[in-house]
Amino acid sequence: MSRFDFRWALRGFGAIVVLLGLWLIAGVYQAGNTVFAVTGLLLLGVSSWIFLSPKTYAYRYLFPGVLAIAVFIIFPAVYSTGIGFTNYSSTNLLSFERATQYFLNETFEADDGEPLAFSLHQEQANQYRILLSSEAGQSWISEPIQLNNTAPRGLQLKEHQDQTVGEKEPLKTIISLQKQLKSLSVTLPGQQQSWRMSSFSTFTPTQQLYQQQADGSLLNKRDQTVIKPNFNTGFYETAAGERLSPGFTVNVGLANFERIFTNDDFQGPLFKIFVWTIIFALLTVVFTFIVGMTLAVLLNWEALRFRAMYRTLLFLPYAVPGFISILIFRGLFNENFGEINMLLNNLFGLKPAWFSDPLNAKAMILIVNTWLGYPYIMLLCTGLIKSIPSDLYEASAMNGAGPLTNLFKITLPLIIKPMMPLLIASFAFNFNNFVLISLLTDGRPDFIDSKVPAGTTDILVSYTYRIAFQDSGQNFGLAAAISTVIFALVAVLSIINLKLTKVNHEEKR
Repeated sequence: MSRFDFRWALRGFGAIVVLLGLWLIAGVYQAGNTVFAVTGLLLLGVSSWIFLSPKTYAYRYLFPGVLAIAVFIIFPAVYSTGIGFTNYSSTNLLSFERATQYFLNETFEADDGEPLAFSLHQEQANQYRILLSSEAGQSWISEPIQLNNTAPRGLQLKEHQDQTVGEKEPLKTIISLQKQLKSLSVTLPGQQQSWRMSSFSTFTPTQQLYQQQADGSLLNKRDQTVIKPNFNTGFYETAAGERLSPGFTVNVGLANFERIFTNDDFQGPLFKIFVWTIIFALLTVVFTFIVGMTLAVLLNWEALRFRAMYRTLLFLPYAVPGFISILIFRGLFNENFGEINMLLNNLFGLKPAWFSDPLNAKAMILIVNTWLGYPYIMLLCTGLIKSIPSDLYEASAMNGAGPLTNLFKITLPLIIKPMMPLLIASFAFNFNNFVLISLLTDGRPDFIDSKVPAGTTDILVSYTYRIAFQDSGQNFGLAAAISTVIFALVAVLSIINLKLTKVNHEEKR
C-alpha cells in the first residue's frame, strides 16, 4: 500500500473513531449525564485535534499517558474527595430531583372506580395489546406496544369494538412481564383517573399520592399531610420530623471530616487503627529488608554450593500470586486444624489463638507479609551487591576483617542509600495493603467497645472499606473522607520519596 493510501486509511479509521465517540456521547447525554457528556465531547475534540493536526505531532506521544493519569488517578481522587463533602450513603443515593420524582410517582388505590379484568394478547413478535373489561360488559384495548423496559409510561386505551385480537397469553408470560406491566399507567377514554396492574388478572384505579405545591413541599392526597425537603439532612420530612426514604444527596461541608477527628465513635478506633497501620507498614519494611538482605548476602557467597537452586526456591513466594499464598496461610494458621498449630502443639505444647487474639493476629499478619515481601527485597539487594567493587572486600580481607564487618561497614552502607526510596515506596504500598488484611483476617478480631465496624487488625484502607460496604448505613461520604485523609498521607510519603531521590541524585553528582 502506498503512503498516500495509508494516510487515507488512517483518516478513515480516525473518522470512524470520532463518529463512534459522538454516538456514545449522545447516549450519555440522553441518559441525563450532561456533565459527563460535555467532558467526553471536550476530550474527543482535544484528541481529534492532537492526532489529526500536524502542528501537534510531538504531543501525540505524551497525550495517552497524560489522559490515563487524568482518568485513572486525578479523576478518582477528585471525585472521592468531592463525595467526602456530601452525605452520600445507602439512604441518600439519589439527587434531589430524582427523590422528588420518586414521591411524585407514588400512587394509591382510589376509593371510587371498580377493578377491571385484564388480559394480554400478542399482536405480533414482541408486541402486545392490553385488554381491560368491566363487569358491565364494557371493554377497552390498547394499541400494539412493546414491553421491553420498566420505565414508567402512560397508555391511552380505546373502546374495544369486537375487533380481532391476538391469542391470549398464558399466566407464565404475564409473570415474566410483570415488572413491565406494573410500570404502565392506563387511562380510559374520557376519564382522568388511571388504572395500574394490581394482580395478574386485574387493573385497579389509582391516584397520584403526592401533589407538588408552590413552595416545593408535597401534599399527601390520602391524609392531607405535607412533607418538606430538609437540605440539611437530605430527606423529605413530616411536620413531626419523621424522615421519609429515599433521601437525597446534599453538601454537608466538613461534617464528615469533623466526625473522623471529633466523634468518639470514630475517634477511638480510628486512632488505634492509624497507629497500627504505621506500625504494620514500618515493621513489614524492616522485616522484609532484614530477611531479604540477609538472604542476598548469603546467596552472594561464592563458596556456597547449589546457589542457583536456593535462589530459585527462595524466589517462589514472589512468583506465586499473592492471594493464593494468603489463603494457604489462612489454612495453615487455622487454630484447630492448621498444620502450624499442630506442629507447635507437638513440639512445645502451644496452640496460639491466631485469629481471636489481637496480638497473635497482628503477629500472623506480619509473618505472612514478610513471607510475601522478602523476595522483592532479596532481588534488589542482590543486584546492588553485585555492583559493589570486589576490591573493597579484598582490601577488607587483607586487614583481617570478618563477614560481619564486611556486612556492616561495606555492604550495608553502600546499598542502604539506593534502597531508601524503594523502602519508602514499600512502606506506602503496605500502608494500603487491603488484599492481605481482607483475605487473611478481614480486620478481625473486632474492637469490643466500638459502635462502628472496626477491628484490631484493620488498617485505614480496610477500615474505610468496612464503613462503606459492611456498615448497615453504608456511609460512602464518610468513607470518602477517610480515603481523602489516606490519600493526603500517601501524597506526603511520595513527596518524601521524591526529595530523598533528589538528594541521592545530587550526592552522586
